[in-house]
This record gives sequence, C-alpha cells and structure tokens, in this order.
Amino acid sequence: MTRRTVLAGAAGTVAGLAAAGVTEGEAQRALPEPSAAKLPRWRGFNLLEKFMVHSNKPFVEEDFVWIREWGMNFARLPMDYRCWIDGGDWRRFHEPTLKEIDAAVALGEKHGVHLCLNFHRAPGYTVASPPEPKSVWTDPEALEVCCLHWATFARRYKGIPNRRLSFNLFNEPAVLAPEVHRRVVERVAGAIREQDPNRLIVCDGRMWGNTPPDELAGLGVAAATRGYQPMRISHWKASWVGGSDKWEEPTYPLPEGDSVWNRETMRKRLIEPWKKLEARGVGVMVGEFGAFNQTPHRVVMGWLGDCLALWKEAGWGWAMWNLRGSFGVVDSERRDVAYESWRGHRLDRALLDLLRSH
Repeated sequence: MTRRTVLAGAAGTVAGLAAAGVTEGEAQRALPEPSAAKLPRWRGFNLLEKFMVHSNKPFVEEDFVWIREWGMNFARLPMDYRCWIDGGDWRRFHEPTLKEIDAAVALGEKHGVHLCLNFHRAPGYTVASPPEPKSVWTDPEALEVCCLHWATFARRYKGIPNRRLSFNLFNEPAVLAPEVHRRVVERVAGAIREQDPNRLIVCDGRMWGNTPPDELAGLGVAAATRGYQPMRISHWKASWVGGSDKWEEPTYPLPEGDSVWNRETMRKRLIEPWKKLEARGVGVMVGEFGAFNQTPHRVVMGWLGDCLALWKEAGWGWAMWNLRGSFGVVDSERRDVAYESWRGHRLDRALLDLLRSH
C-alpha cells in the first residue's frame, strides 16, 4: 500500500491531503511510535493559525520545513472550533476550513512532523475569553456537540497512524473536580474510539495544565503538563495576566518567600508529581512552554536551560509556545536580543541553539 493510498483511505475527504502537495516520490521520514503509556521525546512548537476565530488562516508550510530543518519533529495545533463551524451553528461544519486542517496533516506527513490536534476552544470549554455559553463539564448538549466534533475529526483521519497524528482534547482545564474531568474525558474518548479505536489521545493536566490528571489513569490516554512555572518569569508584563505589570523584574534563580525557584525546586514541584503519574502507565509530555518577550533574555535562557535539562532527564518531549511570535524563536520582538537576519525574518539564534541542544 502506498502512502497516497493510506491518506486517501482516511475517510473520504482526506483525498484533499494529496492536493496539498504530497506526492508518492517524496522521501519517507521515520517518526517514533508513540503509545498512551509512553510518549516519544518529541520536540517542536505550537502553530497558531487557527488559535482564534478572528485570525483563522491556513497553516504555513515554511513552519514545517523549519521544524524539520532544525532537527525537530512535532507540531501542536491549538485550534478554536468556531473556525470550522458554518454560520455560527456548532452542529454544522465548514468544509473549506476542514480542508485547511487536512492540508496541515499532509504537511506533517510530507516533512516528517508529528501533528497533535488540540481544541484550544472546544464546544463548551475554553480557557480564553469570552467563555462558552454552555459548559462541557455540566451541560449535556455541550458535551454531545463536543463529542460530535471530535468524532468528526476521528472519522476524517481514521487510518493515519499514531506516529503521524494525535488528538489533545482540551487545552488546560482549569479549576475542575477530578471525577468530572474523568467523566467527560471518558465520554469524549469513547466518541473518538467509536470512529477510530486506536487513535492516540493526550489530555492536559487540570489547574491550567499544572496538576497531574491522576484520575485519568486506566482510560488509555496520555497526559501533557506545562512549562510556565514560575509565572513571574514566563508571563512578566503579559497583558492577559492581571497584575503581571506590577511584578518585580524577574531574575533566575527566582526568590519566592523563604524559598527559591531553581533547578532542584522545579524537579521537586514540576517533575516528580508527573513522574508518579507516568509510573501508573500514563505517558507524559510538555504541551506548552516559553516566556513572554518582556522577560529579560538572560533570565529566559537560564530558566529554560534548566527546564529543558529536566525534561531531557525525564525523557519527556515538548512543544514551545510559539514558533513565530512573542514567545518564539522567530520575530519575537524582544528588545534585548541580537537577532540574526534570516530568510526575511529575525531569528533568535541563541534561543534556537538552546532548544536544539536538548
């Protein structure tokens, strides 16, 4: 069976994948085989073309080229479901937008990059503003529609192997009872598995991704943590974090009361609890990390150097937020970086080298 046959067999509309430029003559690139119990040490970035409905654009092939050129192999696509509904009706799907997501899946295949599709805003849930009118955690209709959306994606991409594609159900569930989280994940995962029994599913931790979702053990799903602690480093002067403009300029190591944030603090607080979850058969990765462009570059480099070393020691993969933009390595608009002029962009070569070294 050729690669074209596999893609075309992924539920009808995936015939659009070939139209995105994937040809039979392109070289195959091996990707590691994941399982819910043990995720590979993927490395890559979050790509934001469908992060918000007001900035809904096709994904950019150049990003996939760069990821692979830099020796990485992973892209998480945090998406807003409103991008692909038709006329504001959350039960109707806009096929041209879905074909743009098909094209991203094809680009992952073409360039040897694993794609992780995430509902950053799902029917009934978002960590952003404005909130959803109905809550997937409490409202039966919202949960039904969320299942409909994930089942549609599962059917659309059935047959694409897990080494190429995974699903990340909800971005950073916030304050949520563990039993409620398990009930909803079990329902949504069941809707996916009715269409594609073997699809790899990754679930973010609770408390904005920071608390290990121990309640999901036994459901056959993996888990994703975050790399934003301490927030005083990662989100200094971030406009969407209330009061962050009043914080003192961060340093690293960072004093905090009677303690200090350093590598050992992070190992104890941010690694060890998740290693306990991993020991229960739940694979772990870092779904997002990074620092906003107002944090001094020297502080970012010191802090991220320790984060990356800890994740490497733990055997965890990661995806930086973002590639291009205020947290990323390209066009981040930091004031204290000697940027390299690179292919029409401004590249933070020091930060990229740090990532590549881990």
